[in-house]
Amino acid sequence: MLQTYGKVFQIDQLCRAEGLSEFERLRRHQRESGPLMQELKSWMEAGLAEKRIEPNSGLGEAIRYMLDRWDKFTLFLRLPGAPLHNNTVERALKMAIRHRNNSLFYRSERGALVGDIYMTILYTAELQGENPFHYLTELMRHERAVTEDPVAWLPWTYRDTLALMLHDMPRTRDKPPPAARSVAPPAVP
Repeated sequence: MLQTYGKVFQIDQLCRAEGLSEFERLRRHQRESGPLMQELKSWMEAGLAEKRIEPNSGLGEAIRYMLDRWDKFTLFLRLPGAPLHNNTVERALKMAIRHRNNSLFYRSERGALVGDIYMTILYTAELQGENPFHYLTELMRHERAVTEDPVAWLPWTYRDTLALMLHDMPRTRDKPPPAARSVAPPAVP
């Protein structure tokens, strides 16, 4: 099973490396991954039918789960642009579930509100490819500048702001550094 999925993921990786369009990727998966997936389905069905795989075992339950949802697992063979997995969604859900479980231990509504704000900031920074710890450190280090111009300190603008501050930094130590300049947020497609 793992070898078959590995081949399918390799085909998908090649599609991305070659810069294929969603429709070209779909055709390649239909041509190359389709037979692999059909072979895998036949193997799973035969294993259960011939009792080579115990239906109540962990493997048997996993196979039954996959066969019951086969149309969803193989959507990438029918829909242009369909992903092979839903790991991104799973990670987002885990973040929300973890936060919900942790929020049971807040002492007050205000504490819960602060926790919500921090979780949002951390996750937004992570989605932008930033290290949340470093991002928060810079926000705390430049507290006054953040208060004066919050837009310049969003996860997708703060590095440019830091670079501008470094460039504009006075050469003498007796003057405080200037406040950050505004940087326009990225355009939303």
